[in-house]
Amino acid sequence: MLKLMKLEMRKFRLGSYIRAAMIANILILGLICAIGLTEETSKEIPFTDYAMVFSVIDTIVRGTYIVFASVLISRLVIDEFRNKSITVLFMYPINRKKLIAAKLLVIVLFTLLADISANLFVGGGFYVVDHFSSIVPEPLTWSIAAKSLLTVVLGALATSFFSLIPLYFGMRKHSGSATIVSSLIVVAVVCQNSDGFSLYNIIAVPITLAIVGAAIAYMSIRNIEHVDVLK
Repeated sequence: MLKLMKLEMRKFRLGSYIRAAMIANILILGLICAIGLTEETSKEIPFTDYAMVFSVIDTIVRGTYIVFASVLISRLVIDEFRNKSITVLFMYPINRKKLIAAKLLVIVLFTLLADISANLFVGGGFYVVDHFSSIVPEPLTWSIAAKSLLTVVLGALATSFFSLIPLYFGMRKHSGSATIVSSLIVVAVVCQNSDGFSLYNIIAVPITLAIVGAAIAYMSIRNIEHVDVLK
């Protein structure tokens, strides 16, 4: 399985997506700092404490990498079915289920690690900026940092699985555009915020969505041995 994953990463040049993720992280950091500095100039307090800062960062990062995951799904899975190039892979003496599972594991691990790394990078970068600009009135404490880190890790784990939900819509018509559009709908659901309330804060929501994503991944490979991709 590990060899298959390495081959997939080489085949699709995952390094280019990593570079794109790094650029996205820099843009997110710039956006968060701009919000803080702009509001500070207008004498308003954009962030009351670091718990709020990390929550906003996590929400933006989550939405970004759900879309990233949909792009990977479209590239690694949907495009191969649409172009029939998957038939060449199925000719090799490799279990079809392992092949598709390897592709999905690459997507899940990329999303998990990218989500955590982005939160650490943006959060750390904002802390450095705040150290010189004093954007946040309340200081960062170890308890807030530890709690936020735990929330980020658990949230990233859930995100990495429910980011597979667009796979269902993409596989129906082998449509990359349907995959990405459905990911935007997922983002609208889990990243909305109204007066500090978000559906994602209800623990049952991310858990349920993660289970749905895992179930979709299972359904996509369950009968793959009997699927005629030449239809």
